[in-house]
Amino acid sequence: MPLHIERVSHHYGPIAALDAIDLDIADGETVALIGPSGCGKSTLLGIIGGLLRPSAGRVSLSGPPPADSLNPFTYIFQDFALLPWRSVSANVALALEHRGLDAAECRERVAAALALTGLSEFAAAFPKQLSGGMRQRVGIARALVVRPAVLLLDEPLSALDAQTRELLMEDLLAIWAREKSTRVYVTHNLEEAARLADRVVVLSRRPGRIREVLRIAVPVAERGRPEHTTLLADVHRRLWSLIRDEAATAEREILDV
Repeated sequence: MPLHIERVSHHYGPIAALDAIDLDIADGETVALIGPSGCGKSTLLGIIGGLLRPSAGRVSLSGPPPADSLNPFTYIFQDFALLPWRSVSANVALALEHRGLDAAECRERVAAALALTGLSEFAAAFPKQLSGGMRQRVGIARALVVRPAVLLLDEPLSALDAQTRELLMEDLLAIWAREKSTRVYVTHNLEEAARLADRVVVLSRRPGRIREVLRIAVPVAERGRPEHTTLLADVHRRLWSLIRDEAATAEREILDV
């Protein structure tokens, strides 16, 4: 579903976190949000998902969500937040409880989500038996089982090692080629942004304002090809040039707590 962010601003008491954010995201598009620490990326994601009420402005969707969508907005967080006493399939099914679905539809949705994330053979396993990457796949399956119209991802790969992160990026691209939600992806990792997003939105240091929106010319499905390595490296350098000075300043800032 198309997503519209109109003049969104937010304050935490006297602190201005976001200022007049305007952004339209097309149906099926992946937009990454990057910027220096404290620029309001996660705040904006929380406002989009309805966890926070903006101080000003609004977020809206165009049209009704798909008929099989149980949640217009669904999150995937850095923390897997799995229940250790429940199996993989039961953790995924947790998102369907109290939805009024019959048992057959629940089984069908869980099976489809497990298949989409490559977890079918691990349905009976428990979280302690899984690697970090596999646990995050369970978190992804749990989000997808409700078939969201908009998927909100808050640094979902940041707790993983480099090899696992690379594998999960490949998995996410394969999943997104098969399911058609709109996606907003918050990350500090410029490589993730360049690899996964159709557009990258660069936010300024607090209060967060849109500094630049960079569209990546190479189709997402082709970015793993060797011939595109130089272009993606150029994108990475451009993104770093936009945030480097402010990132260095933010790192040295004394927090007011």
